Amino acid sequence: MATFGKATFNAAKYASSRPTYPRQLYDFVFKFHERTAGARWDTAVDVGCGTGQATVELTPFQHIVGVDPSARMIEQARAGVKTRLAGLDLSSQVEFVQSAAEDLAFLQDGSVDLVVAAQACHWFKWDKFWPEVARVLRKNGTFAAWGYSEFRLSRFPSATPIINNYAQGSDPANSLGTYWERPGRTILDGHLVAVPDPREVVPDTFSEFERVYFTAPHYPDLPNPRPVILRKRMTWEELLGYFRTWSPLHTFHEKFPEDLQRPDGDIAVRFWQDLKAEVARAEGKEVPQDADPIDIEWPLAMILAKKA
Repeated sequence: MATFGKATFNAAKYASSRPTYPRQLYDFVFKFHERTAGARWDTAVDVGCGTGQATVELTPFQHIVGVDPSARMIEQARAGVKTRLAGLDLSSQVEFVQSAAEDLAFLQDGSVDLVVAAQACHWFKWDKFWPEVARVLRKNGTFAAWGYSEFRLSRFPSATPIINNYAQGSDPANSLGTYWERPGRTILDGHLVAVPDPREVVPDTFSEFERVYFTAPHYPDLPNPRPVILRKRMTWEELLGYFRTWSPLHTFHEKFPEDLQRPDGDIAVRFWQDLKAEVARAEGKEVPQDADPIDIEWPLAMILAKKA
């Protein structure tokens, strides 16, 4: 998470290269919220909001607050709202506050109907965060968090070992596995299983807690997996742009700046070229062009809780 505060971090490029959560995901959360009689739609809070991608999708609520510890992320989020992010002018409905997820002192007790965390909760200190969520949520309020882990090439499962070797490999000179910030990445790759049940952290406060896995059957240890819902078709050039948003790549290049000068491309380019070569082999065709499309998918895990 420290990468997002570095001077070299580009929040705009980060926002444009990341996958977009589908409407199906938000509808799933909203249906969970409304299934309890007495659920209200006044205030929603997006903690760890980043550039505000999920924040602006909470428009069924009258007032929306995005919260993030990074000044750069908050700056980008505010700019996004002013430039009609998501096709709507939401500046009168949405506000952004720079703060840690575990410190929501600017919110009154029992004042929030929905708290969400999109691709952020793997950084939280749950012994402090769950009590804070319990404090700000009103009765029948909802908490929902989700996170996606290692991407897959939807049509080319044979590329998965190449992806794993690059993203999770143990060789510090030829892979990024040792440069992820821990334990956050470990929690994310574990599909949020390590996130504790709030009923154990704050007894007699939450009435429901669920874990949902939109992972397809790729992870046999996960119960009741649902079909993958997080997908994106992009060009190969755009896929390389996505690779450049990875936080461990920034750390890798701090240790090996000379890698950026290699005539065959830096480590991200070499990985990208390896994937292209594998797709060509699998299809029995020539290596894809940079402008050719490629279908990407991400396994996504979700946790849901209801305030008693």
